[in-house]
Amino acid sequence: MHASQGRSVGLGLALVSAFAFGGSGVAAKPLIEAGLDPLHVVWLRVTGAALVMLPVAWRHRRLVLRKPALLAGFGLLAVAGVQACYFASISRIPVGVALLVEYLAPALVLGWVRFVQRRPVSRAAALGVVLAVGGLACVVEVWSGLSFDAVGLLLALGAACCQVGYFVLSDQGAEDEDAADPLGVIAYGLLVGALVLTVVARPWGMKWSVLGGSADMNGSQVPAVLLLCWIVLIATVVAYVTGVISVRKLSPQVAGVVACLEAVLATVFAWVLLGEHLSAPQIIGGAVVLTGAFIAQSSAPKAASGTVASGGPAPAEGELSAGQSAA
Repeated sequence: MHASQGRSVGLGLALVSAFAFGGSGVAAKPLIEAGLDPLHVVWLRVTGAALVMLPVAWRHRRLVLRKPALLAGFGLLAVAGVQACYFASISRIPVGVALLVEYLAPALVLGWVRFVQRRPVSRAAALGVVLAVGGLACVVEVWSGLSFDAVGLLLALGAACCQVGYFVLSDQGAEDEDAADPLGVIAYGLLVGALVLTVVARPWGMKWSVLGGSADMNGSQVPAVLLLCWIVLIATVVAYVTGVISVRKLSPQVAGVVACLEAVLATVFAWVLLGEHLSAPQIIGGAVVLTGAFIAQSSAPKAASGTVASGGPAPAEGELSAGQSAA
């Protein structure tokens, strides 16, 4: 009963996280069109969220001594790495291609769990990943921007690997008595990410005056500072908090597949708020992603018995010996 309730809560939080992350693009695009550099928007997003989470960081200051590697890894990979690699990739390849490569992360998570953690993965999770990736190809209409740029593709793959780090590190030590508080991990991860992005984005050259004006959102003038508040509070603070907690309540592969809904929601938000129309393949692709997420969330990780040579759990009966969720 408790496990079922925890799973339901985890699924709900994962959906909230996907909704929050998915809403970042529709708020960021008007700011970029108003004159802000994309990397400056990312810096404002992460730094603003880090400032909001400062009281939480102070409350969990002992984590700096207890889990320094976890905090540094989360900040470098889950915060700065994903953002920097993604924005660098879209400067060389189409956004749709970059998104599709980045959201190969759930499949990479399965590989991590199988070959590194030596844990099993359910058939439902594997099928969910396949459907989600196929559906995403339709949502981003990858065929409309096919072009080969080795550096751009490598950067997008780097974003996918960093996203794997987000799921793996979010779940790190969740079952231990000495597990790090997820809020503390997020707070310090944002601080580390803000420091790294400060070097990359060089905000001292930013057009600060843009924040004092308005930005156009499909014909409506919206205060730029209001859009920034949405990006910081909802698309970053709420998104990371609900996302990390959901990873700890769900199996890794489930959280990873549900996260694919972010791209679908981002497309829907762009349709509703920015007037970007959806094509038939995009609608069909969104339905396929939803189907994949539903199938994946129906799989519950099973208790493993025994150990393998590396000290990890052996595959449980009824699961594939080829992998399991890491998020």
